[in-house]
Amino acid sequence: MAKISNEAKRKYFQRITSYKKTIERLTDKETQVEKTLKDSDPDRPYKLIELSEDNLTVISIYNIINSLSLVILGIKNESALNDARKTCYKAIIHLEHVFTNYIDVPFSEYSEALQSAAKIPEFKRYELIRKIGFSIDQVRDALGENSRWKYSLVELDSRLAILARNNINLRTIIEGMDPRVEGYRIRIEFLNLTIRMLENAAVSYRKKYELSTGRMDDFKTAINYLSAQRRLASTLGRIDEAAELKRKIDIWREKMENDDKNKTEKERQQRLQQLKNPNESTV
Repeated sequence: MAKISNEAKRKYFQRITSYKKTIERLTDKETQVEKTLKDSDPDRPYKLIELSEDNLTVISIYNIINSLSLVILGIKNESALNDARKTCYKAIIHLEHVFTNYIDVPFSEYSEALQSAAKIPEFKRYELIRKIGFSIDQVRDALGENSRWKYSLVELDSRLAILARNNINLRTIIEGMDPRVEGYRIRIEFLNLTIRMLENAAVSYRKKYELSTGRMDDFKTAINYLSAQRRLASTLGRIDEAAELKRKIDIWREKMENDDKNKTEKERQQRLQQLKNPNESTV
């Protein structure tokens, strides 16, 4: 890699100064709001939503800082991209404090949380979810396919899928799916997006289990996301889809249980081998 000149460094830091000030201002605002925020405050949901929107501004600035680094210095700004990733978590966590992070539960478990933000129009909530998804995709693209943060981004995608589901009023959605009702197209598109997000979350956690961790909790999480998708299909009256998901869940659960048994047996055999040969180590 060619050495970066002092002139290039000077130009770069000059260009990003105003951006860093904006980040500092919004971060200070976030800190102050969090310090004074109370559960009893009726405006708490709206303040948290505003903080999440501010986080999106910060993420976009970190992406700009990285782009300037690529153009002026010829290198990625890994620190800015990592801060962008961390800020994606903040944006999601603020919304989880409003709409909950419950995965496979009936609508009655989170309907009150949705009602707490009733002043936010339905389509504005949908737009915010889409914007967060876009921000995550931007960070993913900037980090690259082989990033060390690959599975961190899977977690972000999956948590956003639940926020998307939890922002759909399942008591009124059926009526809103009538083509004669205003906003029908937007509503259907968001519903279909949510279903795809839940499905992708399940597949991604299954891949994480198979290709990376081998941890049963990742497999269980994958099944939980499938169950959430099935529950949504049942609520929407999509009987065939729900039945197919039930069969898939049963297959995955059987696979998980067999893997767990095999793992336990392998560990037992290793312990027996160690007892027989205490001076030998097993790999």
